[in-house]
Amino acid sequence: MPALHIALLHLAPLPGDLTHNRRLVETAVTRAAGLGATWIITPELCLTGYTFADRIGTDWILPQPDPWMTHMCRLAAQLRVTLFLSHPERDRRSGKLYNSLFVIDADGAIIGTHRKIHTLRVGSEAWSNPGEQVAVIPVPPFGGVGTLICADAYSPEICRSLQAQGAQLLVSAAAWAPGLHGPNGEWERCTRDTGLPLLVCNRTGPDRTLNFTEAETVVVKDGQRLLSLSSERSTIFAVKWDLRTQTLASREYQRVDL
Repeated sequence: MPALHIALLHLAPLPGDLTHNRRLVETAVTRAAGLGATWIITPELCLTGYTFADRIGTDWILPQPDPWMTHMCRLAAQLRVTLFLSHPERDRRSGKLYNSLFVIDADGAIIGTHRKIHTLRVGSEAWSNPGEQVAVIPVPPFGGVGTLICADAYSPEICRSLQAQGAQLLVSAAAWAPGLHGPNGEWERCTRDTGLPLLVCNRTGPDRTLNFTEAETVVVKDGQRLLSLSSERSTIFAVKWDLRTQTLASREYQRVDL
């Protein structure tokens, strides 16, 4: 059974600079596809940066797919890649805002969405409402993939629920800086509790209130980090996943700085 080629986009978005960040994501996705990746994962809030709301507000956030999301769906179809794309969204009925992770398949269709559950109700995340449910998404070549956003890994119940629903792999977008409130074993515990491997695409670079420069993008299985990757600048980390053994095909990886 062939290996799945996965690109983890360890990006440094600028807070509130939508034009720059859109261009960064588009460039990274195109470069990753050029490396042979068929799955491409972005970090949390790659479009906006972490501290964007007090700079550009939230009126621009629309129900999805908005024009740029539609463009990214077309790009995914053109490149024949599956894209895990972090993007804020406005609920079409209630008008509530969510920090969401969309899964776009290689035909350009949005096949699933996860709304972050463990949002901070104050500070830089106060603009977003907490999501209310988790669901497994069929993402070829897997029958079921569980998606998380950053601090969702805090809750053992979320990962266990995804396992109970038939997830075979967990994927998380993150903007989780090291330090006092940084990751402290949550990813490892999640894989121990469920027996499921976890791919975490974190971000890098300084933001207005946090410095993500030493944040790590990780691959975790059975409570152990198989890879911990970091970069001071926007970087693509490309890995190969063995579909037979459900682990890394190799500890080797490609690194492309943007």
